[in-house]
Amino acid sequence: MEYQHGGDIYTNRVTMDYSANINPLGLPEGVKKALLQAVDDCSCYPDSRCGKLRTELGSFHGFSKEHIICGNGAADLIFQIVQVKRPGRALLIAPSFLEYQQALETVFAEIVWYDLMEADGFHLSVKPLIEWLKLSGQGIEMMFLCNPNNPTGFALEKEEMKELLDFCGEKGIFCVVDECFNEFLDDPEAYSVLDVISSGGYDHVFVLKAFTKIYAMAGLRLGYGISAAEQTIEAMNRIRQPWSVSSLAQAAGEAALGETQYVKETRRLIICEREYLKQNLRDLGFLVFDSMANYLFFKDTRKKAQDEEKLLYRELLDRQVLIRSCSNYRGLNHTYYRICIRQRRENDAFLAVLKSILTKGE
Repeated sequence: MEYQHGGDIYTNRVTMDYSANINPLGLPEGVKKALLQAVDDCSCYPDSRCGKLRTELGSFHGFSKEHIICGNGAADLIFQIVQVKRPGRALLIAPSFLEYQQALETVFAEIVWYDLMEADGFHLSVKPLIEWLKLSGQGIEMMFLCNPNNPTGFALEKEEMKELLDFCGEKGIFCVVDECFNEFLDDPEAYSVLDVISSGGYDHVFVLKAFTKIYAMAGLRLGYGISAAEQTIEAMNRIRQPWSVSSLAQAAGEAALGETQYVKETRRLIICEREYLKQNLRDLGFLVFDSMANYLFFKDTRKKAQDEEKLLYRELLDRQVLIRSCSNYRGLNHTYYRICIRQRRENDAFLAVLKSILTKGE
């Protein structure tokens, strides 16, 4: 398994990066100001418990700060929760975020796969998954659920997620629900399970969130997790690095929570530009799947693309444009790609490059 990711603008010369799913509005002004003010505190150690940030996150989401943990991005917390739970057998949906597998391999967990099908649009349906678990899920101790899923962009509504979480609770399956792209959905509350787990009886659920994507803070590295089970958070605190979240990241996170208008503007932009890019990609002959997030998942259906490894990826890179090849996701080959959604001027420039490639190939 090759653990490549989007956003690698360091290996190749790139003038247009469409591989990383970051907010196209860029870092909010309020966050920039907070970072500048926090620079003078860099000579001091950061608060290893992120006390103020956790308190503000608790107020923001309606949880006690004892139920919240911060980390060096969501990926940091993925590895922590796996180290704490150390499952002997874990279920992964495919295709989905690669770090789940990487983290599970560090504890030598047996990984069981539930493969999504192109014929179904790579959509996850809860009832068939539950039936499959009843027949084939013996001994599964942990499950990762990315909602909306990465790279496909499809999201399950809250009611479906609750049905699955309830079943997992009955079977003793610990669920990690990755909601890092939830804020880009048209109606985030309709898909988040945070209010579900706050109602009680969901100690087997850990929800992942991140500032990375929605606030364009990828370089600062700030993620957090929420669990109704305080003992889970305490166990993670015992094994984590004490200063994994810098004082700059904490200051940025505190400021970001006040950027409500910025988030509203982001959603309006994504709704418009997602449909614009979808239609244009379809008009160019690509098979575009029905993403609900701030990225699009599509297939290059050209005959020569079937035969030439990562053809579109290489054609675009020759023009200094980077997209995410999905060839290292389980169940996908070199004809599948993911691109982010940016602002109209950038999207038009990207489409112009695509059109020039396809016209040249005629």
